[in-house]
Amino acid sequence: MAKILIVDDAAFMRMMIKDTLVKNGAGEVEEACDGAEAVEKYAASRPDLVIMDITMPNKDGIQALREIKASDPSANVVMCSAMGQEAMVVEAIKLGAKDFIVKPFKPERIIKTVNDILGK
Repeated sequence: MAKILIVDDAAFMRMMIKDTLVKNGAGEVEEACDGAEAVEKYAASRPDLVIMDITMPNKDGIQALREIKASDPSANVVMCSAMGQEAMVVEAIKLGAKDFIVKPFKPERIIKTVNDILGK
């Protein structure tokens, strides 16, 4: 069973992604509300996959991605972004993000991305 960390400052987005993952057989799902908490939780539990928003308070997704990849170059991170954040998405991919999902997203896009990265 895969362990997945969902990082978004909007509680309803975390809940929506978590519901989608749980309904589709994901294992353990953890949540973080900003990039700083994401870096801490990643270090503590080493999830198989991180689904992370780009725009968040305290520490944005790009900064958190940079720190997570520095501590674990093999980390699987998928970025979530709103339309119009193409420059940040390109930067995230250059920093090692495996994929990105544009909001608002469909549940089947989340599942396909997770399965592709985790090899299901």
